[in-house]
Amino acid sequence: MAVRKIVHVDMDAFYASVEQRDDPKLRGKPVVVAWLGNRSVVCAASYEARRFGVRSAMPALRAERLCPGAIFIPPDFVRYRAVSRQTREIFSRYTGLIEPLSLDEAYLDVTENKAGLPTATRVAKAIRQAIREELHLTASAGVAPNKFLAKIASDWKKPDGLFVIQPEEVDAFLPPLPVQRLPGVGKVTSERLAQLGITTVGDLRGMELHLLEGHYGRHGLRLHELAFGIDDSPVVPDRLTKSISAEDTFARDLTLSETEEAIRRLAEKVWAASRKETRIARTVVLKLKTAEFRILTRSLTPAAPVGSSEDLAAIALGLRERVRLGSEQRYRLIGVGLHNFGDGAEEGQAELFG
Repeated sequence: MAVRKIVHVDMDAFYASVEQRDDPKLRGKPVVVAWLGNRSVVCAASYEARRFGVRSAMPALRAERLCPGAIFIPPDFVRYRAVSRQTREIFSRYTGLIEPLSLDEAYLDVTENKAGLPTATRVAKAIRQAIREELHLTASAGVAPNKFLAKIASDWKKPDGLFVIQPEEVDAFLPPLPVQRLPGVGKVTSERLAQLGITTVGDLRGMELHLLEGHYGRHGLRLHELAFGIDDSPVVPDRLTKSISAEDTFARDLTLSETEEAIRRLAEKVWAASRKETRIARTVVLKLKTAEFRILTRSLTPAAPVGSSEDLAAIALGLRERVRLGSEQRYRLIGVGLHNFGDGAEEGQAELFG
């Protein structure tokens, strides 16, 4: 099979950089894109703010404590989406195989490129130069023979960097990396691997596949493949999000009146995830599972799209009022979701949590 040429482009501190570009007074300052409030989370932080430990998805109040001089800017997603469309137009000059992951990053398959450039590295350089000259923003890019490696590479020299992993370099590049650099290896998995004596990708390569599958099932095969740099997943253009949801199973069954805190927490999580989408969700869904394992869903498509985490929580709490199984009924799980993603004009009916 022919070797693919994949570029992963990741805009640097995208929302914060757009704000700094459009307001010269913000340049060089610690900018935090977030509503400042008890339940707000950070959407983006400039690199000046990141030096203080401020990160995306962090509670805004914690960011304020870490960086007392931070300038908080309410997010303007209409503007960010417009800039994202401009970056997409630049990508499209070089390939039609574009898979957006969010407003600020995308995979590009440039195995064949429209500009006739001889290498994927040249394509990545041209894209970064166009973003700098036309949009007055910076982007980092990774070039590699597959999506997994390209994404690692784009983060290697951030911000405003370019890193290339040639096919013949994979076996030297991967083994020293900590296993946490592999997709799907979070805190829990890395701790379990550490108990097996595996802390680097090289350690993972040395573990027999049947042992990995014994510990992790199908995910064990995926870990084995990633450790050897194997990722055959294609770049899929226009992969549209159908829904974003989050669930919480309670340590003990709760009555409906006891679920407000969980609903607000889940709404915040779903809202933060939805901000990375290029399209707008119109329908809010609340899911409940009773102590007897009966599943209930309630949904609402409001006249105007949800505008904030607080709005999402308020609608979900309103949907809770439409559940009438008695005050003594207890629930073991709750979920909050956004569905019916579109450009803001169309509406549809589909099941969430299917």
